[in-house]
Amino acid sequence: MSGTRLKDQPASERPRERLAEKGADALSHAELVAILLRTGLKGRNAVEIGKELLARHGSLHALARASLEDLQQVKGIGRDKAVTLAAAFTLARKMAEELRSESPLLDTPEAVAALMREDVRLRNVEAFQVLLLNTRRRLISVVKISDGTLDTILVHPRDVFKPAIAANAAAVVLLHNHPSGESTPSEADIKVTRDLIRAGQLLKIEVLDHVILGRATQERPKDYMSLRELGYFAGC
Repeated sequence: MSGTRLKDQPASERPRERLAEKGADALSHAELVAILLRTGLKGRNAVEIGKELLARHGSLHALARASLEDLQQVKGIGRDKAVTLAAAFTLARKMAEELRSESPLLDTPEAVAALMREDVRLRNVEAFQVLLLNTRRRLISVVKISDGTLDTILVHPRDVFKPAIAANAAAVVLLHNHPSGESTPSEADIKVTRDLIRAGQLLKIEVLDHVILGRATQERPKDYMSLRELGYFAGC
């Protein structure tokens, strides 16, 4: 029903009514965006504008990284609607930060990915971070070490372990993202990991894992890779 105003559609097809009846998970990305937009234009309803936004940016996570100016390039998105979208995506990120502050147990790469997924998803560049853990494998804090690809930046053991020593961390988990979505480790990723494992052994601070976050695909159902699970910790 292209161009039909949402309020003129049957209640069973309106995003707000569908969410109330079936829950948010039953809605498409475009329908959820439409709820935030509230209204469309003459001849184009909010769902159609939501679809154009997603098509223009290519994915939901790319849309979440868009600037206010970029959002307003789509007809029907003024300053107020752009601000509403930016606020919603920022709330999602802050919720992830709140969850992180509750000292979660990080004893598996799945737990690490779940904690950090929303934080890194909106980053346009690689960010190398270290998760500091106590003796019970619970999070103390997350420290960003550097931005950029591991083959173009220097990740020095001093920068990784100085905050770990200051926080009296018993162990660390290394983490970085691949904005391309491909989570397969590069040769540089592997070398940095092994260098840091050896440095941690000297300092009696265990490097538990190095998790690379990307995006899931049909061929690769997990959006992360664990270098420990891949066998790169063996022999170190």
